Amino acid sequence: MAIERVIGHIKGVPVGTVFHRRKDVMEARLHQTNQRGISWLLDQDGSRVSDAIVLNGGYVDDEDEWDRIQYTGASPSREKDPSGRLLSSQSWSYTDNAALRLSFERGYPVRVIRGYEGDPRYSPCDSYRYDGLYEITDVRTAISKYPAPDGSPVNICQFDLRRLPDQEQAQTKLERHVMDVLDELGDEPQYEEKFPRARSVRVRRLIRDTAAAQRIKQLYGGQCQLCGLRLLGPDGRPYCEGAHIRPLGKPHHGPDVEPNILCLCPNCHVRLDMGAVTLGDGRNVIPRAPLSGANLLPQLTVREGHHVHPAYLRYHREYWEGQGGQAR
Repeated sequence: MAIERVIGHIKGVPVGTVFHRRKDVMEARLHQTNQRGISWLLDQDGSRVSDAIVLNGGYVDDEDEWDRIQYTGASPSREKDPSGRLLSSQSWSYTDNAALRLSFERGYPVRVIRGYEGDPRYSPCDSYRYDGLYEITDVRTAISKYPAPDGSPVNICQFDLRRLPDQEQAQTKLERHVMDVLDELGDEPQYEEKFPRARSVRVRRLIRDTAAAQRIKQLYGGQCQLCGLRLLGPDGRPYCEGAHIRPLGKPHHGPDVEPNILCLCPNCHVRLDMGAVTLGDGRNVIPRAPLSGANLLPQLTVREGHHVHPAYLRYHREYWEGQGGQAR
């Protein structure tokens, strides 16, 4: 019996799910093949339409900005070298490119899976991750940045994609309710000593504790990367929080990915969020306000399997430097 394949989300596979191998991605029905970048299926009229793509450093002309992607079409493997440089022009008649273009024409979204060889700002360390639905906003024939070996220009099939809003990434009533709560609470935390505001910050943190944050917290076993503190409850279980370096939501629009997340104790989470501490590109800890309680480490603790990208550290540091000399 053939396995049903669909356009859109796969039931039971939430956004943010991580897979260790491409084979696991295929078995989860997110993508039809174990190797190709573009996946396709037969539409109701028998035409081939694309349902998913993999971003894994395949072509030098790809550009990934998380919420928007510039994606290069496909070519037979013999027509490109191992670095992703094309040896000859691409064709719109090639099955994969034609299927992705038809999805654009019919307004179908595609699932995006990021692999470990993609842009290090957004890619998982050693696995593949389902990052939700994107709409194709434009298609065109473009000229590659790099010519063919004989110096002639190389034409590529190029696609622009844009990530659908968070509400459309939700797959269950509970997830959609969480998105509504986030909208009501707003995105900017407040640190005034008023119980309702403190409570809203706490609720926000609980529902922001995504799969990516959970993975980072498990990697560190609850130990704070900024001060080394490991809080234990009476049951012996550690308590920590997943902190986004570049905050989610307006006006920062940080991505919910492992390179943008730290495992912190509650105090250090607040310190980070209010700009009392920033981090240098080399992960050196920079206090910006008088501190009490646990001392900060001179260097951010980073374990194997967690790549903290300097672009997020730089954004956080420059944002707070732009707010003036005092932390808030």
